Amino acid sequence: MDKEVRDYIDGIPTEHRPLFDRLHRLILEAHPGAAVVISYKIPTYKVGSRRLHVGAWNHGVSLYGWQRGRDAGFATRHPALISGRATIRLRPEDAAALPDDELRDLARAALDD
Repeated sequence: MDKEVRDYIDGIPTEHRPLFDRLHRLILEAHPGAAVVISYKIPTYKVGSRRLHVGAWNHGVSLYGWQRGRDAGFATRHPALISGRATIRLRPEDAAALPDDELRDLARAALDD
């Protein structure tokens, strides 16, 4: 992981770091070969032509860049977590109710080429 990504992750507030770390782990479990770079000033996971952006904010963590139909049904099952066209807003309490398999499947579907 390059220094820019490491600096971003190291700067995540302690209350949101466990959620970010969980998503990071699950994304890499789904796609072990994913490159992690900074794009749009947030960590971005790249597999082939696919991208999944993950940013830590005041509310928790948001995922960007996935496409409808490439989310393993996540948006249909959790419409309250969808904000805007392709944004998933996860507060720590929302994520605590989601099993790892669901988040891993989302990452897999979003990044499958």
